[in-house]
Amino acid sequence: MRPVIPYVTAALLFGLGVYGVLRRRNAVLVLMAVELMLNAVNLVLVTADTTVRAALPHSGQVFALFVIVLAAAEIGVGLAIVLQLYRLRASVTVDDVPLDERAPAVPDEVRQGRPAGVPDEVRR
Repeated sequence: MRPVIPYVTAALLFGLGVYGVLRRRNAVLVLMAVELMLNAVNLVLVTADTTVRAALPHSGQVFALFVIVLAAAEIGVGLAIVLQLYRLRASVTVDDVPLDERAPAVPDEVRQGRPAGVPDEVRR
């Protein structure tokens, strides 16, 4: 097997993922681009495992399995952060996230699950 084709494919996938992380503004698309980069790394690990005979058998496949587990955990935490960001800001645009200031306080009505700004008489 010629390892050039999988390596070039992995490089293209990784480059596409880097482009997606740098250019996208939507947080969900950024997470998808990170997944694309992790899949490119998996392709390199499995290709290296099949072409290079190391002292440990199937070491590239084991590392690829660890990367898959890491990607699943990253998606779980990332989507939880994106959902919380959407609840607070009503937008998942990465450019709108303030990194240098504190988040505004959440009103008690929103924290208790009631709509904000609606009087109690109207809710009943």
